[in-house]
Amino acid sequence: MFVAPAFAQESTSDHQLQTELEVETHEGTGVFPPFDSTYFASQIVWLAITFGLFYLFLKKVLVPRIGGIIETRNGQIAQDLEEAARMKAEADAAVAAYEQELADAKAKANAIGQQARDAAKADAEAERKKVEAELESKLAGAEARIALIKDEAMRDVGQIAEDAASAIVQQLVGSAADKSAVAAAVKAVRS
Repeated sequence: MFVAPAFAQESTSDHQLQTELEVETHEGTGVFPPFDSTYFASQIVWLAITFGLFYLFLKKVLVPRIGGIIETRNGQIAQDLEEAARMKAEADAAVAAYEQELADAKAKANAIGQQARDAAKADAEAERKKVEAELESKLAGAEARIALIKDEAMRDVGQIAEDAASAIVQQLVGSAADKSAVAAAVKAVRS
């Protein structure tokens, strides 16, 4: 850009003059420009415009996004709670099924135990009856042998008694006794 020297001097001197004027006005009051009461009206207008724009930005952009995020999170939390409730119900059902199976197994074990006890009791009773029958047969055999031995002994006792009575009569009387009379006397005493 080519600027004519006369124009360049003129514009710089205007610019210098304006800055000097501004410096003189501020230096003369001694107040920091933002705190200067002459600028309060424009500062309040810009504050209201900025606040309004910020408010609109919050209302139209930021709050809906935050609301959407909160709604999404609430939906996710509700879905997670429903899932947790469903899983808890499934776990409760599994525990109930396990407890039912355990109770069934205990009942089945008790039934098997009772059957085993009954079978063992029946086997023991059968064995007891078998042993009793054997003992009865042995007892009957023993009683028969005892009766046989007793009969033999009684026959021998009768004979011995007859012999003893004959010997006693012979010693007392001095003569031999009648055998048939001694046998009849021994028989009468035995009966």
